[in-house]
Amino acid sequence: MNDNSRENLQVFFSSGSGKMGSVLLIIFILISVFVVFTYPLDFGTTVWSNPVYWSDYPKSAPPTWTNIFGDDNVDHQIIDFITPVDTVSISNREVRTYTHRFNYDSNISPTFLSLSLYDVVYHDRPPTITLSILRPDNGEILIYREIISPPRPGEEGPYVRYSDSPFRINLSGDKSVSSNLVEYIRDNSNEQISINEIIGSNEKVIFSNLDSLQFEEILPGEYELIVKFTVNNENDSISKIRFVLGGSSYGLLGTDSLGRNLSVGLLFGFPIALLIGVTTSTITTFIGTTLGIISGYTGGRTDTIIQRFADTLSNVPLLPVLLFLIFIFGPQLWLVMTILVLFGWPGLTIIIRSMVLQMNSSQSIEAAKSLGASKWRIMYRHIFPQLAPFIFAQLVFFTPAAILAEASLSFLGLGDPSIPTWGQILENGFRTGGVYIGYWWWILPPGLLIVITAMIFVFIALALEPVVNPKLKKM
Repeated sequence: MNDNSRENLQVFFSSGSGKMGSVLLIIFILISVFVVFTYPLDFGTTVWSNPVYWSDYPKSAPPTWTNIFGDDNVDHQIIDFITPVDTVSISNREVRTYTHRFNYDSNISPTFLSLSLYDVVYHDRPPTITLSILRPDNGEILIYREIISPPRPGEEGPYVRYSDSPFRINLSGDKSVSSNLVEYIRDNSNEQISINEIIGSNEKVIFSNLDSLQFEEILPGEYELIVKFTVNNENDSISKIRFVLGGSSYGLLGTDSLGRNLSVGLLFGFPIALLIGVTTSTITTFIGTTLGIISGYTGGRTDTIIQRFADTLSNVPLLPVLLFLIFIFGPQLWLVMTILVLFGWPGLTIIIRSMVLQMNSSQSIEAAKSLGASKWRIMYRHIFPQLAPFIFAQLVFFTPAAILAEASLSFLGLGDPSIPTWGQILENGFRTGGVYIGYWWWILPPGLLIVITAMIFVFIALALEPVVNPKLKKM
């Protein structure tokens, strides 16, 4: 590193904006690297835009941490059973038991209960699944019992069930669950109650104090889920059993109207924002700088063609062109980035050309010409280095502009629906009325992230001003 570069770095980091912008940019880069290495490449289509994936999540739920402010919400819980805690052989059968304990201290009942089975494989007779819950009053209620679907005519073993999509049962509205609850109440209190009185609200019965049978008073304490998977062949298997205790709050940033975890989607937006900003600004700056130097130095017909082409693109309205191309090719991220590049370089080309015209009469350029240097060598070795600080500063300015442009287009519904971006999440919140209903967790986080990202590059650009303009170093 030469003395000039070292001095420029010292000037850059001597300002508060340079330090703050650099720290925030490093944080954004680290988060983006984490997402790239932990998220699947097809996250947008297989996860974010897949309603089945989010079927076990609450809809439009606020963040869990809002409960500390007195909001009467139930924490949403997803409990996955993978490995049995006990296996017992009875005759020719094998009973595998899964258990999970949890404390329930809310004053209201869960919003729903569900049970899901994933990837069942059996070889002879169908296995069975039973779900029971042990309450704090030591009463054990049989909630649900399911026999896996038998072999179809002509089907040969081993028999595979629920491999493509899980088997999911809504325990809150299931009639067999209501029947089991009615039987438990009759056996333990000798009270007569009908299925029609509780169907659709089974979760209230399970978590309420059954002394009054009004199902209004919640029974707090420790509950234990007991799942038994009974097989007729030791090679039978199930990959996962999921129990969902539906709540009204979830996660760090809540969920949207489809149940999607907003924190997951916002994290995915970090590398997308940097990809859009850095890629678009780099290509735009390269094209604008190259054409500006060629136009300013060569002059003549070349200069006229480049300038008229730049003037034409500068006066073409961007939005109608984008609407037309999206109508033809469909909403694609690469299309948005391409349009931003095509209509972004003319302004820089005009500015660079005017700067090169002033340099043409400088002593260094005249000396290079007299020594027989070629046009390309003069442009590359003598003109470009003098413009480099200004060009880099323009690249930094173009980056937030590209990010804001993509966010604006996504907000208008012109973004790629297969790739979640902050602008798209914000647009979904406005389109579904989240801003009017009061779903602030759906609106504020993506908006703040867009603003913070833009401010990062604004801070860096401000710190670069003394480097680009040496006169400011003395001020």
